[in-house]
Amino acid sequence: MERINLKISICIAIITINSFIGLGQEIPTITIEPKIITDTVKWDTDDPAIWINKADKSKSLVIGTDKDSSGALYAFNLNGKVEKIHGGLARPNNVDIIYDFPFKGKYIDIAVVTERMKNRIRILKLPDLELIDSGDLIVFDGDENRAPMGVALYKRKEDNSFFVFVGGKSGPEEGYIGQYLLKSDEQGKIKIELVRQFGKYSGKKEIEAIAVDEELGYVYYSDEKVGVRKYYANPDLPKANEELALFATQGFVGDHEGISIYKNADGTGYIIVSDQQADQFWIFPREGTPGNPHNHIPLKRIKVSAERSDGNDITSTPLPGFPNGLWVVMSNNKTFHYYSFLTK
Repeated sequence: MERINLKISICIAIITINSFIGLGQEIPTITIEPKIITDTVKWDTDDPAIWINKADKSKSLVIGTDKDSSGALYAFNLNGKVEKIHGGLARPNNVDIIYDFPFKGKYIDIAVVTERMKNRIRILKLPDLELIDSGDLIVFDGDENRAPMGVALYKRKEDNSFFVFVGGKSGPEEGYIGQYLLKSDEQGKIKIELVRQFGKYSGKKEIEAIAVDEELGYVYYSDEKVGVRKYYANPDLPKANEELALFATQGFVGDHEGISIYKNADGTGYIIVSDQQADQFWIFPREGTPGNPHNHIPLKRIKVSAERSDGNDITSTPLPGFPNGLWVVMSNNKTFHYYSFLTK
């Protein structure tokens, strides 16, 4: 399908969508098919993250979790073939990637994964999936009721500090998300330091999906069965713990799950949210509406072939075979699906 064009009269789009909602009618829905389906994993795919090889984009990778008590992280190439596997992880749940992390006098790219049955996060150097932490990055003080599931990474542009957002299996009505400062010393010892616990929780199910819009400075997370909540990513802002928005509250058939953000250089783009049991995704404007950056009204729904999709990730960076960017969607049949986002 043709790419959604927010440039063409966004005001008309808002009026049209509000009319659909007010009349109880469905918003526009399109269907797309994957260009590539990856090799299968052993146990249970859950969450992908896209690593872009800056030196050679053709060697970029998709890092995906295989969720089991003896699970693994997989690295797939752009053709969906397995390149590397790091096994021995105790129920790796979600994964995220960040670039240029300082480590032993160099800057490296890392993947961070939640190891749910060990109540910790693990740090792996990319692209080799080399484990570089000491196994002691315990979150939520090891509380088994808050076993870590969701994870997202954030680099604060003001001072290049690195942070990890973690969501657990359960948590309090206020302060569900833990935000940790991530750093390493001169010897390469990696440490985390809790800087805040924030975020509302409905108590209806759980919170797993977390995504950060680093450029605009926001963090989003899915409160399953309720909607998507939005906060400032910088913990030092005066109103950092005040909820900026709660959206995606109507029309979802299943659980609110994976979140990804398609970023244009001018600050526009899309927030993509999985409607898990419906095998579809809802599309919202990244920039909000004119005069209100926190008003995220639904634009489209995308039906996919992926089954009961949980995690997804997207990049607007052109890659071989994906000139408009790559969208990776987890499927319940032990695979990940590669889509050309909003293109035929």
